[in-house]
Amino acid sequence: MPAVVIVGAQWGDEGKGKATDILGSRVDYVVKFNGGNNAGHTVVIGDQKYALHLLPSGILSPGCVPVIGNGVVVDLNVLFQEIDGLNERGIDTSKLVISANAHVIADYNRTMDKVAERFLGSRKIGTTGRGIGPTYADKMNRLGIRIQDLFDEKILRQKVEGALDLKNQILTKIYNRRAVEVDEIVDELLSYVDRLRPMVADTPLLLHDALKADKTVLLEAGQATLLDVDHGTYPFVTSSSATTGGACTGSGIAPTEITRVIGIVKAYATRVGEGPFPTELFDDDGEQLRKNGAEFGTTTGRPRRCGWYDAPIARYAARINGVTDFVLTKLDVLTGWEQIPVCVAYDVDGERVDEMPMTQTGFHHAKPIYEYFPGWSEDISGARTFEDLPKTAQEYVLALEAISGARISTIGVGPDREQSIERFDLL
Repeated sequence: MPAVVIVGAQWGDEGKGKATDILGSRVDYVVKFNGGNNAGHTVVIGDQKYALHLLPSGILSPGCVPVIGNGVVVDLNVLFQEIDGLNERGIDTSKLVISANAHVIADYNRTMDKVAERFLGSRKIGTTGRGIGPTYADKMNRLGIRIQDLFDEKILRQKVEGALDLKNQILTKIYNRRAVEVDEIVDELLSYVDRLRPMVADTPLLLHDALKADKTVLLEAGQATLLDVDHGTYPFVTSSSATTGGACTGSGIAPTEITRVIGIVKAYATRVGEGPFPTELFDDDGEQLRKNGAEFGTTTGRPRRCGWYDAPIARYAARINGVTDFVLTKLDVLTGWEQIPVCVAYDVDGERVDEMPMTQTGFHHAKPIYEYFPGWSEDISGARTFEDLPKTAQEYVLALEAISGARISTIGVGPDREQSIERFDLL
């Protein structure tokens, strides 16, 4: 059976959680393979809304095994707060499995994140301050603490001491902050061990055996393609690999096992934090998109920057990820516009550019070249087939499909699990 990847095809917040949840009842495992609690998914089931930050969206599907893969960085306090919150609402979290090789966010990583961002001033990246970047930096510098290290106090202490040798010099001599005590970090991390131990497994082996046993594994990205550390709008990116390639390294599943890649795109575009955004709106249209779409961060509450759909970005994401199917979300948010602009190319210093500019400078200078499509005024939230949509809404979807690099298989017309139109089966 297949391994299927779900990735964000813009700057995040596209609705990956809802897409994963829709498929949750049809898959056996849902794996979060990158990121941490720096991004959230909102899933609406009936009159209940669930905001997930660290846990995979599959946690809400009773027959599904949710897995936190080795590519994730884990804030254990947030993890258990989130588990407790779901348990209080009657959600069974007992099937959760966590990779022994996932890295742990220590308190000093959060401290380093916050002070470094303040130190950058106008050059800030716009991080969430949750220690994600510094934890990934420790991982690459081979100073990281993995989940498995918590089960050997001697190794844990050695690793914390090694990490703090340099960090305390930076904190005290550059940032004028107090030094972090080794004991306070070790004691905090050890306090989670008893509860954590039953959840931890060799997840690459678990997933390999699942695929051999004809199980379906869904790999769920945090963040999105344009925030990928290699393929995004660097340096205004996250610190992990949020693309299909990251699904392999972040889960331990071989590339040959992946049979389908589902890219999630909004019917418009948003981004959070700093960085270039060619179609960004600073007028009443932008404010209306934000209001209609409730565009505020699930994890941070920050208002999202809003703009029109960007087809070169969609094509780029389709190419980088090998997208086989797009899920187009929030089409209902566009109801009420007389005409809807779509960016089909860029003007970069007087020259038309049809694809993502190669350089950061080119993308910073990119001005959108728009085509305009007729809008609609009908309420489409009750549509359940493509034919239920107004003709102009159908034409808008087909126009996006023609210029985005892959077919649009599912269309979201509202936040609820049931408010979706299936044109082609995603599995």
